[in-house]
Formats: sequence, structure tokens, C-alpha cells
Amino acid sequence: MRIIVCAKQVPDPEAAFSMFKVDEQAKKVIPALGLQLVMSPFDEQAVEAALRIRERHADTKIIVISLGPEIARNAIKHGLAMGADEGVLLTDAVFDDADSYTTAFTLARAIRKLGGCDLVLTGRQAADWDAGVVGAGIGELLGLPVITFAKDVQVDGNALRVERVLDDGTEIVETPLPALVTVS
Repeated sequence: MRIIVCAKQVPDPEAAFSMFKVDEQAKKVIPALGLQLVMSPFDEQAVEAALRIRERHADTKIIVISLGPEIARNAIKHGLAMGADEGVLLTDAVFDDADSYTTAFTLARAIRKLGGCDLVLTGRQAADWDAGVVGAGIGELLGLPVITFAKDVQVDGNALRVERVLDDGTEIVETPLPALVTVS
């Protein structure tokens, strides 16, 4: 089995608000120099879900992929330190300030170029902008079934069984592989 985990590097969500400034003209939030960048905690949960699947399926290969500047290599290194097998960094000045569609499009193309996979895992959203649309966008562009807000992800042969978090409880959803899951 081949699992691709999409990971984003973000300013540390535990940082104090005073560590950020607003550029009024550019209408952008600017992190202060020296602010630590980390893998989005939701993406860490996706890596953890991949590792749990590998515990039950030893032939599983986990690839962490990230799109961003050279410094985003640290998010990939973090995924490798957690136990992923490979890392891929997509970096180009063209990606600076990329919107959600551009990010999803680029990641989907990279996944195809890598030869596809059985399962794509993403965090439910990135911890910086909290939009939560890139994962579903990747799934749509790859033509994969998408299951969101996963609490538990199980693989049984060519079937995927996911426990999803809802406002008033949980539900179990099943789909054939390949698929994309956003982990909550």
C-alpha cells in the first residue's frame, strides 16, 4: 500500500498574537522574525493516521509531500522523524501566496507524477488560515472519493472504513480505495 500525506508548514499556532504584524497595504499578516515554523498540527495527525495503518499493514510506504519555500523542508523532515519513508518538497517562487485551488491543483499533479497512491491523507485544515478546502480539492482533482473529519481510518483489503466526527456524534463511512481522507 502507498499512502501520501500532504503536510503544510505554518507559523507555530502556540505563538503569542504579539508575534504577528499586519501589513495594511498588502493586507497580509506578517509573522515576526524568529517565529518558529512547524508542521500544521492537523497534518501531524494525518501522518499519525498513516503510521497506524502501517502498523497493521507492514507493506505500507508513507510519503510526505509539501508545497512551499525551501524552509518547508522542515515539515517534511518532521514527517520523516515521525516515521514516514520518503519526503517530496515542491518549491518554486510561483507558489508564493498560492490560493487554495492552486495548492490543490499542484499537489494533485505531483501525486499523479509520483505514480499515484492507494490513499491520500491530509489534515482537516491548515492551522494558519483554517480554510479546510485543499484536501477536498485534491480529491476532486484526482477523481477520488473524499471522506472528511476522520477520527479513525482503517484499511481492509481494497476497502477503507472511516469513523467521521459530526456535530452530534460520529458515523462510519466505507469506500473502495483509492480515496482521500481529511483527518480531524
